[in-house]
Order: sequence, then C-alpha cells, then structure tokens
Amino acid sequence: MQLKVENLKVAYGNIKALHGISFSVDAGEILTIIGANGAGKSTTLRAISRMVPSHPDSILEFEGKNILKYSADRVVSRLGISHVPEGRRIFGNLTVTENLILACFARRDKDQIVKDKRWVFDLFNRLEERKDQLAGTLSGGEQQMLAVGRAYMSGRKIMLLDEPSMGLAPLLMLDMFKALKEINKHGTTILLVEQNARLALKFAQRGYVIENGSLVLEGPADELLVNPEVKKAYLGA
Repeated sequence: MQLKVENLKVAYGNIKALHGISFSVDAGEILTIIGANGAGKSTTLRAISRMVPSHPDSILEFEGKNILKYSADRVVSRLGISHVPEGRRIFGNLTVTENLILACFARRDKDQIVKDKRWVFDLFNRLEERKDQLAGTLSGGEQQMLAVGRAYMSGRKIMLLDEPSMGLAPLLMLDMFKALKEINKHGTTILLVEQNARLALKFAQRGYVIENGSLVLEGPADELLVNPEVKKAYLGA
C-alpha cells in the first residue's frame, strides 16, 4: 500500500464536505474516484496534497509517512506527491519550458531533470513545438498537456489528477489518457478523479464511487462499469 486514507473528514466552515472516507492506493496502480459535481472528489485530492485542512481524526499516510506533518510544498518536494488541479493553473506569463523547469524547484538531480524534460517533450510533441511560447497563449488541450508535464517534472511518485478531460475535444481526451497510461507505465502511481465515469473506469484498474462526501461503492473498474447502480447514475444507462 503506497497511499492510505482513513476517516478523512473535511469541512468548509459549517459545511461538511467529506464524512470520514477511507481508501488505499497501491504502488503502480491506477485508481479512480467518480461521482457527481459537488460530491467531494476535488476536496479529497486537495486534502491529500494539504491544500485544505483535514479533521484531526483523519489519517493520511504516504509510504508510511504521516502526510499531515507536511506543508503543501513539502508534500511535493519531500514525499513526491504531485497534483494536477482542475483548471490547470499553469503560469500563463511564463514559457512552456519555464513552467516545466519551475516544477523542479526542489530537485537537485540535474542530469535526470534534463532526461525528464526530454521525456515530456517526447510524450507531448506539441509542447516541444511551443517550448518558447507563453503558456497563456496555448490552447486548452495544450495547457492540460503542460499541467500534466509540469506534475511529472516535479519528481512525482504519485500523480493526483483532477478532471483531466474537462474542456477537451473527444480526440484530445483520448490522447491525454493514452499519455497518462504511458506515465503510469513509466513508474508513476495515478489517483484520478473524473466526472466522465465511463472514460475513467475504462482507464483505471479499481474505482470508488463518492456521493455527498461518502464512499458508497468500490471494486474493480470493469465490475463498476457493468454495475446497474453505476450505469444508471453515471453512465447514462
């Protein structure tokens, strides 16, 4: 088990967003959490990456280390947890290359940084073609590629992905998920939250369904794809 989440509770003021959810992710796995808008998917990722505070009773561990003892920046630099947020949040006034290099702020392995940048450009050819272009002038699909590439460059062991298909045309969406498969094959664990349930379950090995801040179903992704409740609620069947 690489990531352990137990009794995770998060509240925004008096509004409880997560009601004590528990799940785990194994090293090298692709796991997805699906659910409707407002179910708590993004909050789950933000809690893991320490962008929102968790209840003191919550347990978050990564490779045996207590995530709650780390600040958000050290979750990336010390633990190797990278986060691709909803909306990408790239630095639009910096070039593509500058965005990628900035992600390496805590790394000291210069030779490997060069190799990783080459690998990102091989994976996303469009980024290499636009390496000197300001990121804010890229198309939506290209910005998503950059957000994923930036997370890869941070020295990731696990990548948290928040709605990577949002706003992408169908072909670009499929290309993005093919790229994520390659990143996983290259040794990165992936935890994905996604509203496109069908795409997410075809991509992942295991899945969880979240409703109103609680996990209500779990199992192998192929079984969730044919589950009548999941089909009715999320797959348009």
